[in-house]
Amino acid sequence: MPANYLHGVETQRVDRSPRAVNIVKSAVIALICTAPMGPVNTPTLLLNDKDGAAFGPDLAGFSCADALDAIYDQGDATVVVVNVLDPAIHKTTIATENSVVNASGQFKTAFPDVISLAVTASGGTPTYAVGTDYTVDMLTGRCQRTPASTIPANASLKLAYTYADPSKITAAEINGTIDAQGRRTGLKALADCYQLFGFAPKILIAPGYSTLATVSTELIAMADKLGGKALIDAPLGLTVAQAISSRGPVANSNFNTSNDAAMLCYPHVKVYDSVTDTVVLQPLSARAAGVMAAKDVEKGYWWSPSNTEINGIVGLERNLTAKIDDPQSEVNALNEVGIVTVFNSFGTGYRLWGNRTANFPSESGLSTFISVTRTQDIIDESIRYFTLQYIDRLQNQALVDAVVNSINQLINKLIGDGALLGGKCWYDVARNPETEFANGHLTFNYKLMPPPPFERGTFESELTSEYAASVK
Repeated sequence: MPANYLHGVETQRVDRSPRAVNIVKSAVIALICTAPMGPVNTPTLLLNDKDGAAFGPDLAGFSCADALDAIYDQGDATVVVVNVLDPAIHKTTIATENSVVNASGQFKTAFPDVISLAVTASGGTPTYAVGTDYTVDMLTGRCQRTPASTIPANASLKLAYTYADPSKITAAEINGTIDAQGRRTGLKALADCYQLFGFAPKILIAPGYSTLATVSTELIAMADKLGGKALIDAPLGLTVAQAISSRGPVANSNFNTSNDAAMLCYPHVKVYDSVTDTVVLQPLSARAAGVMAAKDVEKGYWWSPSNTEINGIVGLERNLTAKIDDPQSEVNALNEVGIVTVFNSFGTGYRLWGNRTANFPSESGLSTFISVTRTQDIIDESIRYFTLQYIDRLQNQALVDAVVNSINQLINKLIGDGALLGGKCWYDVARNPETEFANGHLTFNYKLMPPPPFERGTFESELTSEYAASVK
């Protein structure tokens, strides 16, 4: 019955049209790290490498700048940074440190990110005044004798200072907590990302910390919750045999998991450090994350990151035998137990190598491929968010048709894009009994098949004399 009497004509708008399903962002990396600057325990969005300057320069002991450099070496990515270092808590005091003014009038602290500094002569007196006798860059700890300084040339000095100390960070602080006011820290702060930015990270890394089983388990759990992948690094110094063994019941092993939200990365990679002018070892996870994000942007989230060249590395922690037709090669042995590694053969450059998540080889088939499970995760989440606009509307045929048609339009588009080989959404009356309908509950079904990567090729070679007859 109409709500009001009307002797005339009216128009009632009926919405039966399908709606677009917006795909969630995939090329978003969550970086849990330590930085000398920037917000603490607050998810901070970086849209490009310039935004990373807010977290300070590359300083010894801090992981943020190195990781961002590794990511952006590979190409475009959106990064959510959670810096866990709080200088009010994570600090160390040096009571006495000897230093000498060099010929350029410079001296420095042994540790960077200085919070407070006192400079005296080697005998303890006099005390020199900052701004009058010397200037200081608190981030680097570098000091410069001023023209009017009372510090003698080439003087021996004593420094007393407090500095922010990333070595004070514990696994518990990486994992984070929820305080009495509901504020999240560390990894747990990633749960706030959707409310803050409208999307959640899909590639999670904690370089330098994911080698700890106490951290890797929480990183994997968060990735599982967010529908993403956690990139877990092997501890530094493992041999190939030890890395493979760590997939089994080894004490405190961070590789002993069968969760499809985990990607296991081995070995560390060699990178030139311009600050120290040396080659240093860095975790593979940051560069693997950058490769994944860049591949998402360039090709699509349904492409495997494997067999993609890694930029910015000059070597590996340990040389690995790599030959595409050798099942006994070390890179193949690592892939065989679900470890993503680096392929480096003649003329290939350094390539990320491996298609499988950590549920391989305990599981097999589509659900073990990185690209396939990422595709399913992203489509599933996109459909959930799309459905918000229909929640609490009246249950009727128009609503059912709109939902089914919308999802089928998405599936057809993804088939056209190459993200799916096929798929279909439908409403099954048998799955929706009267009791559930009356309780406000509708069940929709859909199936889909992302294309698995071409991981193994077999050529059957036959030697034959049948073409001899062509010789006249």
